Amino acid sequence: MTASDAPVEIVPYDPSWPRQFADESGVLRRALAPWLVGDVEHIGSTAVPGLAAKPVIDIMAGVLTLDDSRQAIAAAAELGYCYWPYQADVEHWFCKPSPSVRTHHLHLIPVGTQAWLRPLAFRNYLRRHGEVAAEYEALKRRLALEHRLDREAYTEAKRPFIDRITEMALEGA
Repeated sequence: MTASDAPVEIVPYDPSWPRQFADESGVLRRALAPWLVGDVEHIGSTAVPGLAAKPVIDIMAGVLTLDDSRQAIAAAAELGYCYWPYQADVEHWFCKPSPSVRTHHLHLIPVGTQAWLRPLAFRNYLRRHGEVAAEYEALKRRLALEHRLDREAYTEAKRPFIDRITEMALEGA
């Protein structure tokens, strides 16, 4: 996003992450109800029990289309979410409370699209395969050191692993 982005920091799993998600998802369900057509899902590493992660709760909420949910941008802003046109062709992306201090990411994504299905497949695979989750954690820790001040490079460096595991998950491996 900007040079003021927070450094990449991986912390041990925090058992409060599921509760933090549950609390925030309730608020989001109420505020975004007019645009939601799918569930509100806890995705990313904080959604995998025992997995070290950046201490940011990733939330994915299902919408019909990006055009139909454009007004949800203002509703999310009222909850303290900062909109950023990251991957604007596939999602409405937000961070909270700011780009430099992030506690939550919100992804409004059309239900049924690859952008919706892939994070769920990856999360579910890691939840079922502890050895793969451990491999992912080791990769994340190494990349966090290599790309400490560049979140985009960190994210891109994880992409081949995520894509490989997601493809396995979607194929039913």
